[in-house]
Amino acid sequence: MTAAAAELMDYDQVIDEFDPVMGLEVHVELGTTTKMFCGCPTAFGADPNTQVCPVCIGLPGSLPVVNATAIEYAIRIGLALNCSIRPSSVFARKNYFYPDQPKNYQISQYDEPIAYEGHLDVALSDGTTWRVEIERAHMEEDTGKSLHIGGAGRIHGADHSLLDYNRAGVPLVEIVTKPIVGAGARAPEVARAYVTALRDLLKSLGVSDVRMDQGSLRCDANVSLMRKGASEFGTRTETKNVNSLKSVETAVTFEMRRQAAVLTAGGEIVQETRHYHETDGTTSPGRRKETAEDYRYFPEPDLPPVQPAADWIEEIRATLPELPWVRRARIQQEWGVSDEVMRDLVNVGAVDLIIATVDAGAAPEAARGWWVSFLAQQANSRGSDLADLPITPEQVAEIIGLVDEGKLTTKLAQQVAVAVLDGEGQPAQIVADRGLEVVRDDSALQKAIDDALAANPDIVEKIRGGKVKAAGKIVGDVMKATRGQADPARVQELVLAACQ
Repeated sequence: MTAAAAELMDYDQVIDEFDPVMGLEVHVELGTTTKMFCGCPTAFGADPNTQVCPVCIGLPGSLPVVNATAIEYAIRIGLALNCSIRPSSVFARKNYFYPDQPKNYQISQYDEPIAYEGHLDVALSDGTTWRVEIERAHMEEDTGKSLHIGGAGRIHGADHSLLDYNRAGVPLVEIVTKPIVGAGARAPEVARAYVTALRDLLKSLGVSDVRMDQGSLRCDANVSLMRKGASEFGTRTETKNVNSLKSVETAVTFEMRRQAAVLTAGGEIVQETRHYHETDGTTSPGRRKETAEDYRYFPEPDLPPVQPAADWIEEIRATLPELPWVRRARIQQEWGVSDEVMRDLVNVGAVDLIIATVDAGAAPEAARGWWVSFLAQQANSRGSDLADLPITPEQVAEIIGLVDEGKLTTKLAQQVAVAVLDGEGQPAQIVADRGLEVVRDDSALQKAIDDALAANPDIVEKIRGGKVKAAGKIVGDVMKATRGQADPARVQELVLAACQ
């Protein structure tokens, strides 16, 4: 047990003595082709510092210009979150020393965000719904990326740091909730359910790829505790940049247990940012948390107010897609599954993946089977959320199609899926490269069958005596000899024919 784990309070005791309060800030990178205030591309994974220009690296005399598509996407997000859209919003300079923001300030929105006062209803595991109130959704630009060499990737103890400014200036919308109170023991579940629902919503809107593993969607989790019966919130901490659904739940749980242990021991909670550690689900101190006054906001002098026309807002509203939960209700009826089954599919994050797999050509039952059994097992063994597995619904549908065509057995198909997950390429190419296609040539199977029969004369006699089930041993030996590439049904036919 680590030192951090040893200092945690039992979760049930936390709930007996304290009421948790949460505030969730979700940053979503918008899927525009260019940055927020310049024409640099936003493609993920480019060589460091190859997607920069005078504007996004803050050279003197360079002037920002607002990305119109980013404004449209921000409005789409606001409308889908039941927010009011401000007829005139302004950008502000948030003054703070960001080592990975070359201007040393961030262009953001402060007291006049583009969207405000909304809500999102999220489904919990027992089928109940929790309404999360949205305070604001505002536009800003992302920072660059720091890479700390040495010190386990953290700045403390690092030998030196490298800066990549490719991400600096990428359009962001930050979605900020109002304080979430009254969740009690279900607070971590509510946090995860909210981020899950938000991710599904944003993906359906087409405004982001919401890849948490690539930082396109990340959550800052504010957590505080107040003793039972108290009326004032406790001091909060902010766990930064949590980048998976499971980690959101784990981070909230850890902070509740840690803070309760500190308070019970007579200590005080420090208002600070904290780092989340994926390896063991703990958090550690970052920096003291500034207040709004510390950032010295003032209106951005180089940008005019954003004033979307009312008819344009209504045009955007008219193009909003069928929302994920509405779509799920329709799909449930089409599939003919029970509320309990559908709830289980939702809880494991499989519904939209199954829908996309069906849309790509797979049968619903086969798609459900792959995602909730084999791929769910792979996600669990890899410590990943199902949606974050490096395999697409289109690839799963292709694998299912190869099985349906008789080119792969189920076991061979699972080998192909694992190879896709391991980054070896597309299913068809993997099948070709590994020579995995099912052997259909009877003459190619006959030698393996003859060898297996010769090695098991006693079983041959049992088969000839009418014990057909005994052929399973011969079939198994043939499958092993052909590396699983034989069609078991055809092998059995040939074995029985040979024993007549």
